[in-house]
Amino acid sequence: MENIMPNYKRPIASIDDPVVKVEHWDAAMDAFDEKDYKKSLVEVINYINPKLLENKNTDGDFEIVQMQGSAEVHVKITQTNFSVKAPFLRITDQTNEVALLRKVAEVNFSPLTLAQIQLEKNELWFEYEMPIAFSQPHKVYDILRNVSVFADDYDDMFIEKYNAAFYKEPKYTVLSTTEKEEVWSQINAIFEDYKNYTQFFKDKRWDDFQWDNLAISMLKISNMPYVHGKLRSDLIEYIGNLFNPDLDFNLRVDKSVNFMKKLTEKSQDEIMKNVYHAEQFISLRWRSSQQIISDRLEHNLERVQNYEKEQSNFNLSYYLQFNLLKLIYDYTLEDHYKNAIETVLEEVSGLDPNQSAPKLAKVFHALHSGSINNQNIKKESKSFFSKLFN
Repeated sequence: MENIMPNYKRPIASIDDPVVKVEHWDAAMDAFDEKDYKKSLVEVINYINPKLLENKNTDGDFEIVQMQGSAEVHVKITQTNFSVKAPFLRITDQTNEVALLRKVAEVNFSPLTLAQIQLEKNELWFEYEMPIAFSQPHKVYDILRNVSVFADDYDDMFIEKYNAAFYKEPKYTVLSTTEKEEVWSQINAIFEDYKNYTQFFKDKRWDDFQWDNLAISMLKISNMPYVHGKLRSDLIEYIGNLFNPDLDFNLRVDKSVNFMKKLTEKSQDEIMKNVYHAEQFISLRWRSSQQIISDRLEHNLERVQNYEKEQSNFNLSYYLQFNLLKLIYDYTLEDHYKNAIETVLEEVSGLDPNQSAPKLAKVFHALHSGSINNQNIKKESKSFFSKLFN
């Protein structure tokens, strides 16, 4: 096998992925500072997902009910209060109730902070309420994201482990035949790359690069917006472990290797049952802005500069590839940022590291400095780098 960069092909578009416009966030912050708390809440929701308030009168009290995958999110805003509830599970006669409720108590301490899971009859609900005067945009966003994402994550996990039942059957749209073929082709290509590079690094005795191979492979799959269910929950767990510096390095790698071995041995049907378009209240990823992106990449800047100084293009290429993929994994990026990353990852596919490193570094530095501001970059453009910067 040649020493070339792994292949990348951007995922097909999701029909339900919320579109983020930063101007709504700025308007929410301004309104809160001006003590127009109702307007601030409306703008936070418009930032999260502008479809939620389409054709809805927000002058008086109003309520939003929207599925987040298999969880049902209820948001109510009055002249005085803000509240969110999300029923997500039912306890049945077959449920291991004691073990389930013990786990719920643990989750209420961590990772939950403000919102809590409550038991109402035989149903589990996420709940939180506060006066609108306390509804600072960052706080509201974090509460809504935590409730929505954790409700959608934990139902699959609790159903499998404790034999609970969905509160409501998930609403989803099956991929078309063409989409299924395209998605499976992409997943299968990721598996093939993973196996080939595993053997390549083994033959070269470059054992530490197995971490990079694992990170790149898992991030590519997890960044597909139509990957849901147990597969998404598993990927979140193992990606979290892989990037956790508090865990022993070899333990992180070994656990992820075992996971990828099992995953690549699964049948197409086993994997594709977790692939569908799901309704969303909020993006699964954290909010972003140019400042957030720049601050994030500041942590990587010194190592990037050291690799550039040493002309270590192999190290630089892999380091930048998984960091750019992690940026998509962690944050809801505006289209021009995401498109810049996906375009360069496609461009460097199959290139020698000496060719790929300068291209990846150029995009990294542009993201860090905030000079990517052309929102008209096209995927098909043959002069990407001439259009990337104003």
